Amino acid sequence: MKLLVTGASGLVGSSVANTAVRKGLRVLGQTRTNDLGDLPVFTSDISASTDWSSALNGVDCIVHCAARVHQMKDGDHSRMDAYRDVNTYGTLNLARQAAEHSVKRFVFISSIKVNGEITVSGAPFVSQSHQVPSEPYGLSKYEAEQELWKIAEETGLEVVVIRPPLVYGPGVKANFLSMMNWVYKGIPLPLGAIHNQRSLVFLDNLVDLILTCCAHPNAKGQTFLVSDNEDVSTSQLLSLVAKAMDKSNRMLPIPMSWLSLAARLIGKPQIAQRLCGNLQVDISNTVEKLSWKPPYSLEYGIQKTVDAYLKSNTI
Repeated sequence: MKLLVTGASGLVGSSVANTAVRKGLRVLGQTRTNDLGDLPVFTSDISASTDWSSALNGVDCIVHCAARVHQMKDGDHSRMDAYRDVNTYGTLNLARQAAEHSVKRFVFISSIKVNGEITVSGAPFVSQSHQVPSEPYGLSKYEAEQELWKIAEETGLEVVVIRPPLVYGPGVKANFLSMMNWVYKGIPLPLGAIHNQRSLVFLDNLVDLILTCCAHPNAKGQTFLVSDNEDVSTSQLLSLVAKAMDKSNRMLPIPMSWLSLAARLIGKPQIAQRLCGNLQVDISNTVEKLSWKPPYSLEYGIQKTVDAYLKSNTI
């Protein structure tokens, strides 16, 4: 099998490409630069006008990891346009050209944000979402999904959609990296009384599912949610990180209502939502249809992530 992996320099894309090579697959990586080590590379951006013809010859499956994920500083309309340019129109352009070049399967790495930002306790997200996201990033992914199903129906391209929640693993950035920095520095955190439940996915678990979906006959035409299948509270997550670092657990039991009030007062209620809210996913459909389960535990994933973090801090 020959794979085209977009976003091959990113956290997920690079791991997909490298793992596929180790499994004996042929891989072409797409990136905006040409530095992927020994991996053959197709250098381009992701847009509605990208010409993929030279990259698609002989490709059996595309794993589309590339996306605009960072926040824009402009107004809401221009933010939405920027997300759509890459995540919606860029995705659909690639899918149409893939169908024209007889690519068999298109695995689209979407986002749990298509389902929403928060769940009610005891009511995790399932793959059948019946609401349209309001947040620009989630909406751009939702729109791409909807149009991909139309392309699949019109052309026969086998589309598979995977919606991960927060992905962590060696090299993780953003909020998870900030959290590890807090624990590493021994900063007392007012998060000891948070008893929410959140689903996460270890990078190697996600990659295992992605590569399963590249060939599994039951994956065609399906939307899959993914996680480590071990939900944790923010307090539990910080405790696991501290344990993996062999650091003291320095959390203060501040009531959740106080944290929410403080976040509103500084004009950033979304911070409290991320720290205190629930976001759970139900992966039973994924497990049943693919006879798949996460090969690695949450505790193992946290330890590997922390080990890489500590190594980078000692270099």
